[in-house]
Amino acid sequence: MGDAPIIPMGDDPGSNPAARVPSPRPWQSGRGLSSAAAGWPARIAERAERFLADAGFDRAPWLAVLFMAGILSWFALPGPVQWLAAMAAGGALALSAVLLWPAGSPLADARAALRTALLAGGLVFACGVAVIWARSEIVGAAPIAAPRVAWLQGKVLERDDQGAEGRIRLTLAVRDAEDGVARKVRVNVPLESLSGAAAGPGLAEGAVVRMRARLMPPASPMLPGAYNFARAAWFKGLAATGSALGPVEVVSAEGGEGGIAPLQRRLSAHVRERVSGSAGAIAAAFASGDRGSIARADAEAMRDSGLTHLLSISGLHVSAVIAAAYVAVLRLLALWPALALRVRLPVAAAAGGALAGIGYTLLTGAEVPTVRSCVAAMLVLAALALGRDALSLRMVGVAAGVVLLLWPESAIGPSFQMSFSAVLAIIAVSSSSPARAFLAPREESWWAHAGRRVVMLFVTGVVIELALMPVVLFHFHRAGLYGALANVVAIPLVTFVSMPLIALGLAFDLVGAGAPFWWLTERSLDLLLWIAHLTAGQPGAVKLMPQMGGLPIALFACGGLWLALWSGRARLWGLAPVALASLLAWFTPVPDLLVSGDGRQVGITVADARGGRRLLSLRDSRSSYARDNLLEIAGVRAEPVPLADWPGARCSSAFCTLVVTRAGRNWTVLMARSRDRIAERALAAACERADIVIADRFLPRSCRPRWLKADRRYLAQTGGLSIDLSGPGITTVAEREGHHGWWRGASGG
Repeated sequence: MGDAPIIPMGDDPGSNPAARVPSPRPWQSGRGLSSAAAGWPARIAERAERFLADAGFDRAPWLAVLFMAGILSWFALPGPVQWLAAMAAGGALALSAVLLWPAGSPLADARAALRTALLAGGLVFACGVAVIWARSEIVGAAPIAAPRVAWLQGKVLERDDQGAEGRIRLTLAVRDAEDGVARKVRVNVPLESLSGAAAGPGLAEGAVVRMRARLMPPASPMLPGAYNFARAAWFKGLAATGSALGPVEVVSAEGGEGGIAPLQRRLSAHVRERVSGSAGAIAAAFASGDRGSIARADAEAMRDSGLTHLLSISGLHVSAVIAAAYVAVLRLLALWPALALRVRLPVAAAAGGALAGIGYTLLTGAEVPTVRSCVAAMLVLAALALGRDALSLRMVGVAAGVVLLLWPESAIGPSFQMSFSAVLAIIAVSSSSPARAFLAPREESWWAHAGRRVVMLFVTGVVIELALMPVVLFHFHRAGLYGALANVVAIPLVTFVSMPLIALGLAFDLVGAGAPFWWLTERSLDLLLWIAHLTAGQPGAVKLMPQMGGLPIALFACGGLWLALWSGRARLWGLAPVALASLLAWFTPVPDLLVSGDGRQVGITVADARGGRRLLSLRDSRSSYARDNLLEIAGVRAEPVPLADWPGARCSSAFCTLVVTRAGRNWTVLMARSRDRIAERALAAACERADIVIADRFLPRSCRPRWLKADRRYLAQTGGLSIDLSGPGITTVAEREGHHGWWRGASGG
């Protein structure tokens, strides 16, 4: 023992506690890196952590935003490779948070907020891409290959009366006679085609009908930025749309008179009997969701005055019904002391409001916007029953997440975007320090108290209009500038006068005493229409804008969300992207040439004698759809001028030629206006003198213009075109559609 070597304590791994501690990794200690390189990641992480803490970081609304970002990325990216890459990027972001700050380590505790944000955000973004991709594969219906005329026999799934258009619209489940595939199609049936059983109540949901119809694949956007009906039809499962040719035969009316839809139509007819004219059509829309009887002039006035949201059964109407039921149940039960002492009245009132909201949703057709509003309202009722704040960013985030999980395709539609933008604007204004200080209780007269509420209502209306304007301009290319003023009067009028009067009229009709309420309803809705027409008729009431690019609308969205979801001074940083987006939107170039996907419709923007813009149209189309698309995308309000009537244009029976001057250069545009036979040598010579040739037919190879030949072969690949000659540059429908299932441009379908 005495000769045993002596081992120093510092060399014994078992006796030295420091020796048992694992050496830190390079990214934790900075070993092997310069001090500057080791310090900047930690400083960035520390500042991010401090910012999240100081700015009131709440995960729920931001998770909903990231989930929606994943959905929108799927729509924006062209195909499966990019969709998988987006999902992988979200997974990589979550994995980086786990690797940088492993669970249980001191750094994970120190960077808890940042670690959670990266981990949850990455996973939620990837889930958004996956959910919309799965939804598309499950519900998407491939369109028919080409237009055709066919005999249809199928079951009526949905009937939509459109009296103002002189037709009804039927959605049918049919089996294709050619390939035996079951499909869902939508057919417009003129009212004069209905007779016998088809004109009665038997033509309803569940009935079996037979008709001859012309069917077409759901239409792709006519122009870049135009309404994408093919995408909407894909998520509705529609394989074709068309029009009936001849009478409709009801093969079987069994099951065609029950259900909620016939009740909805009877309710609509009952209201229109009690209230005449345009007011009756709007009253029917409020009571049953039936907007088919609203005249076009009234609908346009409501749109241009910023009041069109009142015609769609959505958040405002569902909230009004639920709030009225909630208050009524709460007050009535409070009159019963024995019950009030034993039952939580807010829970009972929430149950009554929920039943009223669900019933109203079903009665008005249970369309997706209405169901979304009902789902969000149910969450608010749950918060009230639990004693939580009903109108909070967290509740909005939960409601948006539920809606997007059930209907992820709604993220790209204006209804969802406008609804939640308005709610976010209301919460952002009401929760701001200036607003709270302005509305704080104080010793004052009743009129001063009421005056401050009116001022706050107007300010909130202005903020809502500003929040909605980018969305409206992006989707509809026009916005009512005086909508805030009109809504300050119209929303209280509808919520507190018209809708309660309609409810009282229906209730008292049970005993035959509803006439006074219907008379008052008609007066209130006449006032609403007067406000709409007065507002829409003011000079400069409507702002028109060409198709806004993706970058400006993305900046508007990012800036608006930043302003709404952060608190304190940090939210003011959102003004920077909003200002930049406004600048980019202001300088959005007006397209010089617009070409429809079939090549038949061509619009050319030119300056008129008064310095404004006019639109020249190659064909004087009787289609209001084509005309409205050309005017909206060009940002022009005046009626288009036929190209043949414009000075400087040279037109024959087959072609028109016009010289357009842009950026100091003359562009010669040659456009086919008919399919008359032209000698190939003469056509080749004309093409050689032109910069751009546009035709709705195939052109021979000998036709070689100097810059662009947009014939039927080219347009089948690209879809509609928007051409800016100042660049020059071309925007196509195809580049925005990618390889999504509803786009068949690459195959010429």
